[in-house]
Amino acid sequence: MKIVAKNKLWKYLFWLGPFLITVGLTVGLVSEQWGLIPLIFLITGIVISGLGIIWQSYQSNWWNRRSTQAGTNALVATLAVLAILGLINFLGTRYHLRADLTEAQLFTLAPQSRELVRVLPQPVKVWVFDINQNPQDRELLENYQRQSSKFKYEYIDPQARPGLAEKFGVKDYGEVYLESGDKRQLVQTINENERLSEIRLTGRLQQLTNSTTAKVYLLQGHGERQLSPGKDAISQAVQGLGNKNFTTSPLNLGETSKVPQDAAVVIVAGPKRGLFEGEVKALQEYLNRGGNLLLMIDPNTDPKLNSLLQEWGVRLDNRLAVDVSGESVVGLGPAAPLVTEYGQHPITKDFGNGNSFYPIARPLEIISVPGVQATPLLRTKPYPSSWAESDLQSEKLEFNADKDLKGPLTLGVALTRKQTPKSTSTPQVSPTPSPLPSPTTQSKSSPTLSPSPKTPQALPLPSPTTQSKTSPTPSPSPNTPQALPLPSPTTQGKASPTPSPTPSSQTTTESRLVVLGNSDFATDGLFQQQLNGDVFLNSVTWLSQQDQQPLSIRPKEPKNRRITLTTAQGNLLILLSLLLLPLIGFAIAVIIWWKRR
Repeated sequence: MKIVAKNKLWKYLFWLGPFLITVGLTVGLVSEQWGLIPLIFLITGIVISGLGIIWQSYQSNWWNRRSTQAGTNALVATLAVLAILGLINFLGTRYHLRADLTEAQLFTLAPQSRELVRVLPQPVKVWVFDINQNPQDRELLENYQRQSSKFKYEYIDPQARPGLAEKFGVKDYGEVYLESGDKRQLVQTINENERLSEIRLTGRLQQLTNSTTAKVYLLQGHGERQLSPGKDAISQAVQGLGNKNFTTSPLNLGETSKVPQDAAVVIVAGPKRGLFEGEVKALQEYLNRGGNLLLMIDPNTDPKLNSLLQEWGVRLDNRLAVDVSGESVVGLGPAAPLVTEYGQHPITKDFGNGNSFYPIARPLEIISVPGVQATPLLRTKPYPSSWAESDLQSEKLEFNADKDLKGPLTLGVALTRKQTPKSTSTPQVSPTPSPLPSPTTQSKSSPTLSPSPKTPQALPLPSPTTQSKTSPTPSPSPNTPQALPLPSPTTQGKASPTPSPTPSSQTTTESRLVVLGNSDFATDGLFQQQLNGDVFLNSVTWLSQQDQQPLSIRPKEPKNRRITLTTAQGNLLILLSLLLLPLIGFAIAVIIWWKRR
């Protein structure tokens, strides 16, 4: 009787364990605080349950049973699988790992977008005022949100929340706004035909988070590409600059005679007529004070910029760049070189082996100049795929070893030059109050003619040692250039017999120049093709010397894998799929049946 009573006692105690575990879980879940009381219940219940299981197994020799061992193995295996699945889910929640297997990486943000979102200085939120939540748009927004906890998005029904819609000034369904602090900006209006664009969203995000704007001037007055929409215009390129927080304005140096002080970049896009000597000098002075210039020069034109280009070691080749590789690959003519090789430079570092093409382009020759660092940007394929054609009148382009130049050809180059103002001392000055020449140009009164473009050692360097030789006072030795003052842009054309003794600040500025042998690639229609727009926008961004600016984002387009069949091919495919293949299967079945029979 005592043994029976003891067994009943342990049985009751065993059920007390699960009861206490249930009480502990209930207290913790209801109060949402796992303090001392729920922990006491849980620990006590687990201890009692464990002791009860041990006692029962001891009394009934439970552990030695074959069924118990099999059940225990199954239980351990099940718990192990659950633990592994829980660990995988925990790691998947904490560390996002996604693989984009599409060829064009359609579902992956561009490196520029990821970098911008990861370093957001303050929280931003995207408001999508639309009823329908497009899966493609949501996927893009979630990709942004994965990069930083400061990026949020929300879909809003304008009719359900009219106050919020009125706050943003929503006028129609599909409007997407970006908000950061007290700043709000319209990104775009989405609909069935136009989905949310990564290019626009990243551009607006850059504008909203970066308060600084850069001024870009586009030279006009010499037949350059027009800025408003029209034939052979660059309005899409101008709009692209606006999307990247650049402010654009036309510039006529014939009226202003100098480049404005707020100019971050000056663009000369395909001039058809030559610049005046004063305009060229204004561009030289702009570069001498740390300016940045983008030159896009087409073949069969003479913009009269040879003196400026010689200082930087660039010569424009008058021949036509011919590339026969693009004609068979993508249907381009031989006069539209297809470029897939790019230089190691910030402008082209993310291009890989992408395509860009330049209809009617001229090659460039790079000459080494002290103080100037040059990096080729665009290179055509080697000969016989490309060459520089000298006979532009011939209908059939063929290589002539006597006149033509074998590829690869350089179609674009990026150059930098340091500008270090010297402390103003008391130099020897000519008693004649004639204006000092620019340090980057030779004096017109010098009897020495301009050097040939093929003699780089005779190029006029941007050094103060090339001062006018008309002064009766001999010029200092080239080894002592520190005795000469570097003329300020504001005093470039005037020289006082007694220079000011005030020392100038010892600051070093960098001038940047990008020269491209073509401007057609940036015109409307071609600007959005392949990497053409990226070449233009990345060049301007690099020239602006704003290191925090992300470079341009290439639009991602799925590869066209469609198969175009003729009528005969389509009929043959139908006969094969509906008639021949079923007959083959039926014949095989008959043969197998006959053999088994």
